[in-house]
Amino acid sequence: MSGRRAERVTVDKQTIYIAGDSTAANCPEAEAPMAGWGQLFHTFFIDNIRIQNEAMGGRSSNSFIEEGRLQAILEQIQPDDYLFIQFGHNDQKSYGTEPYTSYQEHLSHYILGAREKKAIPILLTSVQRRKFSADGKIENTLGDYPDAMRQLAARLDVPLIDMSAKTKELYERLGIEDSKRLFTILLPNVHHNYPDGIEDNTHFSEVGALEIGKLIIEGMKELQLPVVSHLKQ
Repeated sequence: MSGRRAERVTVDKQTIYIAGDSTAANCPEAEAPMAGWGQLFHTFFIDNIRIQNEAMGGRSSNSFIEEGRLQAILEQIQPDDYLFIQFGHNDQKSYGTEPYTSYQEHLSHYILGAREKKAIPILLTSVQRRKFSADGKIENTLGDYPDAMRQLAARLDVPLIDMSAKTKELYERLGIEDSKRLFTILLPNVHHNYPDGIEDNTHFSEVGALEIGKLIIEGMKELQLPVVSHLKQ
């Protein structure tokens, strides 16, 4: 395990920590307007809530732990803070996990680690990729990972926001064309970072990151999490 540590910040504010992959991560300016939902999540809250986005591109539930990233969060997290946990996209890769065994086992480390610190773990199923079938429905590219997370949430009694279901409904409601605005899809010579254009159906635009954030806020309200009292009006 590497010695990777998150930057220590002394704060009195209640904090929402985010552990996840590139769909939640902060994107560098050179990749703008690409943005993970965690990058803009602070805009929904008043100043006494702090967002600590530790999501990182390319990470799976296991590699995030192996690199010391979970441990860095657990060294800082305080009672009544939240740990939002969203993995699955990269767990599908060769270095990742299997849904009903190692994926659940690794997610359990996040849940139990947060609970040991008297913090509140929240599971989020993976956001859907934008892949439409001929009849305008979103095709499942996430395998059994969302179902495995739902199963684990029920077994360990962990609050869950079903982002796979919520993003499927959103993309289908917008349709094949209008859903493009949620993603980093640009024609050539439209943005200086992508002179040749780009069609990325996984990673969000800033517009998309905010829309995904709204779905997460919706899920938080459905769960009646106390922190929703600190949302901007």
